[in-house]
Order: sequence, then structure tokens, then C-alpha cells
Amino acid sequence: MQPKFSRTLVTAALPYANGPIHLGHLAGAYLPADIYVRYLRLKGEDVIFICGSDEHGVPITITAEKEGVTPQQIVDRYHSMNRDSFAKFGMSFDNYSRTSLPIHHQTGQEFFLEFYRQKILVEKSEKQLYCEKDRMFLADRYVEGTCPVCGNKEARGDQCEKCGTWLEQTQLIDPKCKICGTTPVVRETKHWYFPLGRYQKQLEEYVNSKKWKENVRSYVDSWLKEGLEDRAVTRDLHWGIPVPLQGYENKVLYVWFEAVLGYISSTKELSQKKGDPNLWKKYWQVEDPGQANQATRYIAFIGKDNIVFHTLIFPAMLMAWNEGGKSHYVLPDAVPANEFLNFEGKKFSKSRGWGIDLRDFIEVFPSDTLRYALALNLPESRDSDFYWKDFQARVNNELADTLGNFVNRTLQFIQRYYDGKIPARGKLSELDKWVIGEMEEAPKKVGKLFEVFKFRDGVVEAMSLARLANKYFNDSEPWKSRNENPVRCATTVNICAQLARSLAVLLSPVIPFTSEEIWKMLKLDGSASAAGWDSASEMKVDSGKEIGRIKILFTKIEDTTIEEQIKKTASATAPEEEPAAPAVAPIKSQISIDDFRKVDLRVAKVVSCEKVEKSEKLLRIEVQIGPEKRQIVAGISKHYKPEDLVGKNVIVVANLAPAKLMGLESNGMLLAASTEDGKLTVLTTAADIDSGSIVR
Repeated sequence: MQPKFSRTLVTAALPYANGPIHLGHLAGAYLPADIYVRYLRLKGEDVIFICGSDEHGVPITITAEKEGVTPQQIVDRYHSMNRDSFAKFGMSFDNYSRTSLPIHHQTGQEFFLEFYRQKILVEKSEKQLYCEKDRMFLADRYVEGTCPVCGNKEARGDQCEKCGTWLEQTQLIDPKCKICGTTPVVRETKHWYFPLGRYQKQLEEYVNSKKWKENVRSYVDSWLKEGLEDRAVTRDLHWGIPVPLQGYENKVLYVWFEAVLGYISSTKELSQKKGDPNLWKKYWQVEDPGQANQATRYIAFIGKDNIVFHTLIFPAMLMAWNEGGKSHYVLPDAVPANEFLNFEGKKFSKSRGWGIDLRDFIEVFPSDTLRYALALNLPESRDSDFYWKDFQARVNNELADTLGNFVNRTLQFIQRYYDGKIPARGKLSELDKWVIGEMEEAPKKVGKLFEVFKFRDGVVEAMSLARLANKYFNDSEPWKSRNENPVRCATTVNICAQLARSLAVLLSPVIPFTSEEIWKMLKLDGSASAAGWDSASEMKVDSGKEIGRIKILFTKIEDTTIEEQIKKTASATAPEEEPAAPAVAPIKSQISIDDFRKVDLRVAKVVSCEKVEKSEKLLRIEVQIGPEKRQIVAGISKHYKPEDLVGKNVIVVANLAPAKLMGLESNGMLLAASTEDGKLTVLTTAADIDSGSIVR
């Protein structure tokens, strides 16, 4: 049984400060973490959200040398850039720190000295490449040579990116110094190592006690099966945290060792800002390890490339500290790592300009449109892809036509017919009761999914309430009942206002800026982000309350705008090692069987068909679905003559909300397949079958 935790600590992987944040980073770790934290805050839980820039390591020094500036100038530039981009994107960090700060240096040195005092660290002599011209030992990425496995002539001193082999730099054939191009020599140097293998049994017990995502667990199991080895915690480099030992003045702590400690130092910095220097201990340490129900639940959000550091290495470091008995750190309880998000079918590539940075994206499109599109495409269990056309469809069909349309039509109706004041409810019909019941259940359904890190499914569930709200408005026909049954009309509109408030709360973790706009338009006190999660199930909008100024929540994205973005993408050079883009449209993200069951597919017999006047594309089709006749309007007249369809058994979506096309109501959707060149074929049954039959 899951113990009850008193508080929650959430960390998101520290982004490297040598380049801007791109969409892959957001989908991998940051957006899921922010959705989760915002949800917990709405639940009224004690939670803090910690992050910051990872500012040490060889990639930063290489970037600095290429630009002819100092490493500090590089990290200052990208720290500020990424911090500001995150803020515009709506990331709600409690603290966004830096590993170049003195408080982080002190924390890193404190851990090193504690392990040194406990005699945990092992000193070893090793052979390393040394550049006699530059008079320095060469860190892994300062060396380039031929891979001994695949023959790649651009293998680095730590890994061959072509075949994926992990290498020792001395294994490279014909190595060259990347600074001056000369051939280095082999010299002996000394380093301290952390004996990771010593903690393998403890780590296995720790891992076996957790119910982690399958992709995380399989990755961890492969490392444990292979066996854990010692890892160097010092390296020959000048940029980083100095090793606090005599004789090691020209060495720094390895970035893998000190970067994860940035979560702790960032929390310490937050404590100082709050004027309570010991506050950080409340979230990171427990006085009595046996009191699990008093401990912090620590959730570490990362991308899959960081799994080993957060599931094995960092926990082993905390275990080693805890052995000293000075204090006891909590270990990660969950590590919901995501897979990779690709861009238009290929990996993001900074060097080739393949992809789009966050700061560039939000200069063109509102942040909430990106948050929503990414949330529905999170690579939670496998790699996924961002496509510009999919993004446009999400914004236009779901945010604008579903959510935005419902809120706007509700508030415009109130403004026009009720002098801008919420009308009072009358006696509830069965339909009213059913809709209210769905609203009452929505926070439980969405919350249950968010709590197990199924954010994609949670957003789908929240938006299903928006679709239901639109259908309720349509089915209730307040434009008719306003004259025929004023009490019924007022009841419908009141319930729609309640639904708008509920949606503002439910979607606040995902599209926070939009939720606050809905809140303002309803002229409610406080904010959607502080309303309380469970309040989304309640009828909280008072009758007689005046609404605020109405705004359009989402503007549809024109084809020309998307084509311009696609053109910019096409000007970049796609990664050479990636295969060509598929010739067919990408398969969309997975849905659950429950999601599929919501779609009611039926066999329908075409009774009659005719062209719609003044339209080149539309056909008005009358179909028989069992005992029921319906009208469907479909844009297929360029592909089919009316007489081609009469008498055919076609497949339709029977439970789609009605829509109006050229003034005609379409009650359902005809299914058809289309190719990339626009050729369209209506789906029909292979054999005669009764109309109304369910398609499974």
C-alpha cells in the first residue's frame, strides 16, 4: 500500500546552459513536471518545484572557445535566455537556480569531502591523453579520432555517436586534440572514483520496491544486469567546482557527480530567499527514516537520456551520505522519464538547425497552444513526433472550435439576452442532471490519470468535458427555448456557465494563461490556479453575477502561417543519419481502449444524395442508421457524384456532435481514406450488412 506522504518535492532535469531550450526538452521533462505540480497545488498539497541551469562541463568550454569568450559568458547568456523562455511558457518553478553559484559549489564540495571522510572514494592512477602543445590533459570531448568498432573518423573520447559504443579516449585510433589538431601523448594522472558497484545490492532492493514506468524499469534493469562499476568523480579541467583537496588544485568535480546535487543547492537557495535557511531540510531530509508517512515524496522528471543518473547514480550518492549518519536524505520515489520527441519525423539537431527553439516558437504562437499540443503528444512510453500540421489541427479543431467556441457562445448568450448576468436555474431535466453528473466526476477522472503520470490521457479526459458541454448547448437549443420556455433556457445557460468554470480549473495545469482568461471573463474572485481542484465538480457560479469583458480565447491558425513555418524548417539540413520522412501522414499518439470506445462507428445506408448549392465541395447525404434517418454534410463532391453513393453501405461516426456547414446541420461524419496527393475514397462495407450495425 502506498504510504501517505506529508509533502512533495518535484525536480525537473537541469538543462545544459550551452544552447536554447527546444520542444524536445519541454516534452521530455518540463511540461509533464509543470502539469503535475500545478495539479498538486490545486489539490492544496505542500509541494515545491525545483530546477536550474547545469553550467559546468566540457560542452560549455568548447562553445566558449569557438566563440572566443569565457565559459561564464556562455552560461550567463543561456541561463538568462532559458529562464525567460521558461517563464513565458508558463513554467511555475519555485526556484530556478544555477550550478555556477557559490551555494552549489559549497554543496558539491560538501558531498565530496563527506565521501572522502567516510573513505568511500577510491584514488586511482590512470592513463589519459595529454596535449603537449596546449599543456593540458584532454577531457573526453577535447579528443576526436577513429572509432575502433565501426571506423567512424569523428568519434569522441567518450562515445562514438555513429555506433553508440562507449569508449575510453585511449582506445581511439589516430586521436587528435580538438583545440590545436595535434596528436596527444599518453600520460598518467590521478583521480578519485565513486564505487558505484558497492551499492548494487542496495540499489536492486531500492528499485524492486518501486513501481516505475516500464520504459524506466527496463532501462534500469539492463544496467543492473550488466553490473555497476566505479565512476571517476574528478577530472582534469579548469571550468567547474574545484576539488577541495591538496594536490588536486588543477582538477574539478566531474559534472555527472555535482550536477544532480543542483537540486539540493537550488532548494537551499530557495530557503535563503524565503528567510528560512533550514527550510530545505524539510523537503530533502527526514529525522527518522522509519517514519515513511512523514517523509517527502520525491518525484524526478527527466528525459530517458538521464534515467541512469536519477535511478541509480544519484540514489547511490544519497545512500552513501546516509551511511555517515549525519542526516538522512530521501530517495526518488518516482522517476517518470519520457522518451524522445522528434521534429517532423527526425531527431532535433542543434548543429543542423533542425527543430525549433522555445523562444522562437512563442514569438509566433501563444504559449498555451504549444502546451496543449505537446501535452497531447507527450512521449510517455515511446518516441513521438511534432508536426506543424498536427499542431495547427489541435489549435483549430480542439482549442478554437471546441473549448473556445463553447466558452464564447455561452458568455455571448449571457451578454446578449441576460444583460451580462448569470441567469438563475429552474427545475433540472434528466439531461441537466446527467451533464452535471459528468462535471462532478471529471475532477476524479482527470486527477486519477495525472497522479499516475498519464498526462496525455488526463488532458483527453478534460477536453471530453468541453466536447460534452458543446453538445449539451446544441442539444438544449437555448436560442429556441429562450422564447418557448424561458426557465429551461435560463437553466441551460446557468449550467453552461458552471461548465465553463469547471473547465477553467481542470485545464489550468495544462493551459494556465487561458484558464485565467476564462476566470476573468466569468468575473470570479481569486484565480483558476488557486480555486481548488475538487471545486471543478461544484456549481460555484452564483446566479445574478455579472460577467466580465468577453475575449476570443483562440484565433485559428491560417494555412499560410503554418506553410511559412514549414518553409523555415525545410531550409534547415535534416540529420544525415536519419531516414527520409515517411511518404504518408504520421501515426498519431496512442489512445486507450476506453478512448476508442467513446467513438460510435456504425454502418449507414445512403438513401439520397445531392450537391449543396453555392458549394464546390459539399454533398448533402441522407443516411439510414437502423431505424433512424440522418443528414450528413460531407466535403467530397470533387471525388464522388451523388449517384455514385446512393444505395451504398458507408461507415459513419454516429455520436459526433452536430455541426453546421453552409447553413445545413450535419449530424455525423462519413469516414474516408485520403492519400498525400489528395485522392479520397469513402469507406464502404465489403458485403451487404444491416444499417445500424456496430463497427468494432
